[in-house]
Formats: sequence, C-alpha cells, structure tokens
Amino acid sequence: MHFAGSVVVPESVENPLKYYHNNTAKSRSLIEAVVKAGVPHMIFSSTAATYGEPEVSPVTEDCPQLPINPYGMSKLMTEYMLKDTAAAHPLNYCVLRYFNVAGADPLARSGQSTAGATHLIKVAVEAALGKRAQVGVFGSDFPTPDGTGVRDYIHVADLAAAHVLALETLIAQPDRSLTMNCGYGRGFSVLEVLNAVDRVTGGQIKRSIEPRRAGDPAALVSDNSLIKATLPWQPQFADIDTIVTHVLAWEQKLSEIRAVI
Repeated sequence: MHFAGSVVVPESVENPLKYYHNNTAKSRSLIEAVVKAGVPHMIFSSTAATYGEPEVSPVTEDCPQLPINPYGMSKLMTEYMLKDTAAAHPLNYCVLRYFNVAGADPLARSGQSTAGATHLIKVAVEAALGKRAQVGVFGSDFPTPDGTGVRDYIHVADLAAAHVLALETLIAQPDRSLTMNCGYGRGFSVLEVLNAVDRVTGGQIKRSIEPRRAGDPAALVSDNSLIKATLPWQPQFADIDTIVTHVLAWEQKLSEIRAVI
C-alpha cells in the first residue's frame, strides 16, 4: 500500500519539481522495486485532484482527468505508470482516489500530528482549542452556494476499511485491477465545516476571509457508487459532526501528550 507523498496544493504550484520528484519519480522507483520483488498486488493513494475542475458533480471515475495543479498531475502520472506496468507484468492494482480525508481514530489512539497542518478540520479544531488565533477562509467568491470551496470529507477510519477490502478483492481476483473514488458523495463548504466545529465545541471560531489559493478548485464531490458496488464497503462515520468530534478528542489527547513530553 503506497500512501507516501507530498499533498499541499498551493505548495505544488510554487514548487512543482518537488512534487514531480517526490510523488512521481519516487513512485516510479517504488513500482520498479515492486516488480523486481514479485509483489503481486499494489494499492495506490491517488486523489480527486486528478479531476481538476470537473464539469459535473458528483464526479464519477470516468470523468475527464484534467488536473489544474502539479499535485494532481503528479498523482495522475503515477496512475498511468501503474496501468502500463500492470499490463506488462504480473501485477494487479487498486487506485483509490481520495477526496478530503479527515477525522481521527474513533478511540483517539492516533490522528494527524503534523506541525503547521493545512487540512481544514484539523486547523479549525486547533483554532477552537486556542492553538491558532483564527482560521483563514481562502476564497469567498467561488461559484458555490455560500461562495466558499466545497469538499467531500471522508473519515480516515472508513478510508482504512476501504483499503483492507480492496486488498482482499485484489487477492481474490488477481486478473482484475480497480480504480475507485473514496468519498461520501456529500459536499460541505468551508463555512459549513466551521459551523460544524462551532456546534461540536460550543464556541465560535474567528474567521479571516483571504484571497483564493493557487490551484484550488471550487468544488470536488465524489460519486461513490462504484466502490459501494465493487466492495462490501459500508461507511460507518459519514457525518460531519462525528468527524469533528473525533478530531477534537484527538487534539485534546495530543495536547495532553505534548504537555507530558
């Protein structure tokens, strides 16, 4: 299972060669090692960013892939490498196109601990706990209901379950490869997410309206009918307040851990 990669869209616009080196060239080296070692199955963490600015919503897997930033393109190039390699070698693969991964382990055993993280829900919860002064809202003039960007947030625990089921399918069907969206099929705007954090925490986050970031599409929402039809996947945490609650519990535990350290 290949999860590694650089993932910050604006950074990819500013430093594209970093993304083509880390996400594309290093993936090529990994795929070569997989072939040489005779590894029969591979699961790759791709992204909804490969779709760019889709003309339809929700987005199906056969929609045109026209990335608008180097991050999305670096991942799409790896998808092509996997497809071509599987056609030439005894390898089957599953490409999972993640939408916006969020949440934390429901038992608060693990979660995102990256310093200076950019993922909205983590940033918002940090602000609610006083770890940040405010939350920047990057763009308020998108063609969306409230003008802010819309994303499909998927709980990390549901995403992990999808990986296990995908691997079981690859093992059971060695002549079949898969490409599937991983999302809930429901989009939330930036302001809706911030409102959810306010509801869960009982506070009110300070919001700062900022200019759009380079490479950000207005909306990305998945059509998840294929993954549901292909795998026995039944999301357990498809609720924005539940996702926020788990992030909050993790951030509180993380503060306790750091206080002890």
